Amino acid sequence: MSAEPSPIDTPAVRSEAVKGSGLERELAERIRLVVFDVDGVLTDGGVYLSVDKDDNRIELKRFDITDGLGIRMLERAGLSVAIVSGRKSPATTIRARELGVSMLHQDDGAQKVPAIQGMIDQLGVTWAEVALLGDDLPDLAALQRVGLPAAVANAVPEVRAVARWIGSRRGGHGAAREFSEALLVARGQWRALVEAYVSERSPE
Repeated sequence: MSAEPSPIDTPAVRSEAVKGSGLERELAERIRLVVFDVDGVLTDGGVYLSVDKDDNRIELKRFDITDGLGIRMLERAGLSVAIVSGRKSPATTIRARELGVSMLHQDDGAQKVPAIQGMIDQLGVTWAEVALLGDDLPDLAALQRVGLPAAVANAVPEVRAVARWIGSRRGGHGAAREFSEALLVARGQWRALVEAYVSERSPE
């Protein structure tokens, strides 16, 4: 008797995953570095500001936990991951450290092209091998250069106009997870990664 198919390996799931990726396999397989913006992509764009009893500034941001697993899946697939923000924030530093993302660049001047160029030089890749998920005008110059420009659902019109992939989720609400999964599905890696992840957490 043949074994029952895994819930993640049924024709319906495979069909839906491929249909939902929205990316050409050739384009997806070219990518070696995936870059995420922070405010409006990894967060909903909101910043909570206060001060403590000693009048020290306190800044809080909300990150979606599902994005973290998506980023880890990219890394498990052998892709390099970077976070580039046009705003310096201790909260972003903490989140990057928590995810094990060492390539982190924060610049109040939003000079993202030089930042990504430095990462390209470090990794020995090209702009054509870079994917960037963005949402607003500070991302536009870099989005116009990368091989795979991508946008969250609520990105501004200028960003949507140059994007080769546009998600259905808003920034800070699983948008990075959605893009990570779409990229890995298009590369033909997602199902094996999920199976390995589940197997590692299943009792013998």
